[in-house]
Amino acid sequence: MKIVVLSRNANLYSTKRLIEAGKQRNHEMLIVDHTKCDIIIERKKPAIRYKHELITGVDAVIPRIGASVTFFGTAVVRQFEMMKVFTAVESQALMRSRDKLRSLQVLSRAGLGLPKTVFTNYSKNVEDVIESVGGAPLVIKLLEGTQGLGVVLAETHTAAESVLEAFNGLKARVIAQEFIKEAKGADIRVFVVDGVVVGAMKRQGKEGEFRSNLHRGGTAEIFDLSVDEENAALKAARVMGLGVAGVDLLQSARGPLILEVNSSPGLEGIESATGKDIAGKIIHYIERHAE
Repeated sequence: MKIVVLSRNANLYSTKRLIEAGKQRNHEMLIVDHTKCDIIIERKKPAIRYKHELITGVDAVIPRIGASVTFFGTAVVRQFEMMKVFTAVESQALMRSRDKLRSLQVLSRAGLGLPKTVFTNYSKNVEDVIESVGGAPLVIKLLEGTQGLGVVLAETHTAAESVLEAFNGLKARVIAQEFIKEAKGADIRVFVVDGVVVGAMKRQGKEGEFRSNLHRGGTAEIFDLSVDEENAALKAARVMGLGVAGVDLLQSARGPLILEVNSSPGLEGIESATGKDIAGKIIHYIERHAE
């Protein structure tokens, strides 16, 4: 098969591993920078031009779309769908996953456990917001933040007021979220491919850091999921419509709580922690469905 990896950087670990895994299975693998594509919209003849040539004969695409280019990247994925090309992550699911508020609403409607969350239209009554999530400490997140950026732990009521007022003054969209103390600065990343858990790791924030992201200096180790944790991760990926997903959850006194469902989860951390060929699992998923 001819498989395109949509990626802006050929040197990224995830991109290199997907190319390597595809070539090991004798597929023709191509890297396309989606930000440099031209989308040609014409009746019955949708097309994509890249480096002055039309992209043809593609069997499947693997989107690796960064958050900063979600709009255009999703448009490229949608164009491939119009060209009857199988995509490992569908355009609608990609857009849904990038909207933190919408994602939480979808997960809540499905009955999944979540940290209590409040979103307002720049409310000046920050007292109500703070109390609604159980008071301080609480977590305040920019809706557009990724990899732990734009996430603040307000440890006191006064600090929470200051942060919320500052964000509101800047017209920055934020959510206030309950702080799960018993998680102790750790979360679980569950990698789901085609409705199956293919790997799980526990990420621990460095000392003094409540964010567990590996980009923020956290560490990771292989993790054995409980039945409830596995079921929560699988359901979260399913209701979000994602064939490939990184589901982040917290361990709490009331069971697993979903933090986020990532549509372009990195491979380096999960492959290093588990020793598993996750890239190969994604290629197998494409083989099962694209043909």
